Amino acid sequence: MTSSIYLVLDMENDLVHADGPNGKAAYGEQVRGRRILENTRAALDKARAANVPVGFVRVGFSPDYRECPPDSPIFSGARKNGIFKLGSWGTEVHPDLGQQPGDFDIVKHRVSPFYSTSLEAILRARGIRRIYCSGISTNAVVQATVREGHDRDYEIVVLEDCCCALSAEEHDGAIQGLRRFCRLTTSQDVVFE
Repeated sequence: MTSSIYLVLDMENDLVHADGPNGKAAYGEQVRGRRILENTRAALDKARAANVPVGFVRVGFSPDYRECPPDSPIFSGARKNGIFKLGSWGTEVHPDLGQQPGDFDIVKHRVSPFYSTSLEAILRARGIRRIYCSGISTNAVVQATVREGHDRDYEIVVLEDCCCALSAEEHDGAIQGLRRFCRLTTSQDVVFE
């Protein structure tokens, strides 16, 4: 029997909350337009009902940004804009998702949830072979999770309607690129096992 986990990727206030810095910008429009929070919550409820463990992956840095790569195009704005600061409201999981004390909390300092995190240890300790995942953004953390998970011999299932990027075009392009490495489903159709 294959053991599974549902990883919810970067669904933190700085990125997805209406009051967060990205909530009034492109991410916010995509999150609302695609009903990402509602779809993700529905998927989480299904996973919990099936006794599939849940892990929330969050990007964050120490208050002095010591782990933040200074020359990274994707992270260089974090220090300047004061976002992704661990211990702050911005790096907390969006409250609508109903994080529970027993959920795994995986903090990362790069795009991939596998790089220098506790994820691999958690997966090995639990004998997990299948990763269900979704989050923001499709062409960054979701893509990194799928590709790295695939190459580490995990079965990967992406909940497409629980993902978005800065635009519908970026999201669609990322999903097209991932088809060869994972199985695609939706929050409505997913069967957690």
